[in-house]
Amino acid sequence: MSGFRFSRLRAVAHKEFIHVFRDPRALGIAIVLPMIMLMIFGYALTMDLDRVPLAVWDQSRTPQSRELVSRFEGSRYFSLVASPDTYRDVEEGIVTGRVMVALVIPVEFGRQVASGRKAQVQVLTDGSDANTTTLALAYADAVVKTYSQEILVEKVRRLTGRPPALPLDLRFRAWFNTDMESRIFIVPGLIAVIMMLIAALLTSLTVAREWETGTMEQLISTPLRGSELILGKLAPYFAIGMVDMLLSVLAGRFLFDVPLRGSLLLLFGVSAVYLVGALSLGILISAKAKSQLLASQFAFVATFLPAFMLSGFMFDIKNMPPALQAFTYLIPARYFVVFLRGLYLKGTGLAELWPQGLLMAVFGAAMLILAIRSFKKRLA
Repeated sequence: MSGFRFSRLRAVAHKEFIHVFRDPRALGIAIVLPMIMLMIFGYALTMDLDRVPLAVWDQSRTPQSRELVSRFEGSRYFSLVASPDTYRDVEEGIVTGRVMVALVIPVEFGRQVASGRKAQVQVLTDGSDANTTTLALAYADAVVKTYSQEILVEKVRRLTGRPPALPLDLRFRAWFNTDMESRIFIVPGLIAVIMMLIAALLTSLTVAREWETGTMEQLISTPLRGSELILGKLAPYFAIGMVDMLLSVLAGRFLFDVPLRGSLLLLFGVSAVYLVGALSLGILISAKAKSQLLASQFAFVATFLPAFMLSGFMFDIKNMPPALQAFTYLIPARYFVVFLRGLYLKGTGLAELWPQGLLMAVFGAAMLILAIRSFKKRLA
């Protein structure tokens, strides 16, 4: 068989470009679907907890209890939706899901606060969502402690004629995400997950389509080499993938207001390496499956689920079991998520992110070699 020829690679790439542009479904998957997923997940996925539905049963009905209730109403984290009169009403609100947090103020609350005695209030929560409940309880605790501290300060001021000097003064400052908005953290990782899925889905149909339409036998009978076929099929989808990456960056900046603090050139350079690996994985799946339906299903399972669940995008890897933590090192999206968040949020460069870039390059090279070798086996 003759050596590698660029002309044959170009012919395969031209053929694949024609197929893509003649198939509106393929173009839809390639261009429209990533944007739809980015907008849906970008707006739907949030770690922010705002306007928690709150019910208040104020049995005291005193200035002191009304002041405490006003602290909850004035907080951005709570929204007063009910004022029950019995525990039965409180329970019904939590059971039906209309209320997530219920504040119960006892009858003697006002007298106890006015006399300087220790007063108790009860907070009931819907614990079915443990993470949300934990955050809601932390916010409620902060509101109550702030009110309690103000009462104590006022008491000391009345006794001494001047407010006490607090022993600690906490000055809080959040770097990289000053307003603590979850979308700044989510959108960069979301790009990594979506690009892995779309890239693998696009190329998972290419070789399988040749088998189903009967054109693979014609390709085998030609002098075409495995490297020429694989690289030729990768070329159009690589170009489409880079367009998708550009659209994702623009959407992140102008739709979600996520700033890019790092180098744009570095972003696209490493994204290209990541895309080669994801596209090659899709072709490898396609060569093994021989069926477009089976290839697309397997590509979804092999890319989206690991990238979504095990990359650190949604769940902290450090909190996973040790065996699962070890398995995440095989997930390329793990490295791209770290890279994108470092580049977007902190503006870091290759000096800090070179390990992630190197591991993605190793993954891309390994997938490309396996994809080429899989076609060589078909020729044999």
